[in-house]
Amino acid sequence: MKKFIYLLLLAVSWPSLAARQFDIEVILFKRNISPEQVRESWPDSQKPINLSGTIAFSDTEALAAKGARVLSPSQYQLNNEYAKLKNHAGFTPLAHFAWRQGDQGKGSAPRIHIMAGKDFSDRFLADGTSRAAAINNPADNLVAPEVEPTGIVVTTDNGTSDISEQPASNLNQPIFELDGKLQVYVQHYLFVDADLDLREPGRREVIVGAETQDPENLLLDGNVQVGHLQEVTKRVEVEEFLKGFRFTQTRRMKSSETHYLDHPLMGMIIQVRRVDA
Repeated sequence: MKKFIYLLLLAVSWPSLAARQFDIEVILFKRNISPEQVRESWPDSQKPINLSGTIAFSDTEALAAKGARVLSPSQYQLNNEYAKLKNHAGFTPLAHFAWRQGDQGKGSAPRIHIMAGKDFSDRFLADGTSRAAAINNPADNLVAPEVEPTGIVVTTDNGTSDISEQPASNLNQPIFELDGKLQVYVQHYLFVDADLDLREPGRREVIVGAETQDPENLLLDGNVQVGHLQEVTKRVEVEEFLKGFRFTQTRRMKSSETHYLDHPLMGMIIQVRRVDA
């Protein structure tokens, strides 16, 4: 009898468990410091973030197919936190956005494509090379991987603007200050996976050629003479480039709590709220 009652209670509660909904609100910001001020070793280049399977906010049909929809700014609850960041000299908020989704695991929860901040495409190409360098060496920058439509851009004033489909060329591809993906899912607990690139202009040394010297003779070991050896001197120039700083974190969360994910150059504030039936 007890077993029957337990199964009956489980059957009654199962629909409510399956129908759980969560509102997810996120603020992304950068610190107003130069990367050179941080005692970290940053690679000049790294493997691009895999954005396959991500969904742009403008793709409402794809979001709906994943049981998700974008929330309007009137439903935000972290406006005070956003205002404090915006009014603080040490930070620049890059994005404030929110969406609602169901109680899904990692395999089925939507992966959201995030783009925000400045568009550097007027100064740089997709590989970070400056446009000025591309003009000087056009053959090196003619071909680029195909680019999928990028969708919505999240701006600091909570507004949005649609980005239409771009040609498959790194000469026309938008290159945003912040680019990457976010996923919130349930796996016994709530989790957030963040994989983002913060891009900042910088300078690097590049080898542009070599100068050779042809000494008539080189004296080895004080006795043996070897002729016609060339001494090669590398020629190095400093060029401007767009450098990416990777933010990759996974955090276990509790609903209705505000969580802060830290990085030397940026940060994320996230709150996941269970929607009352």
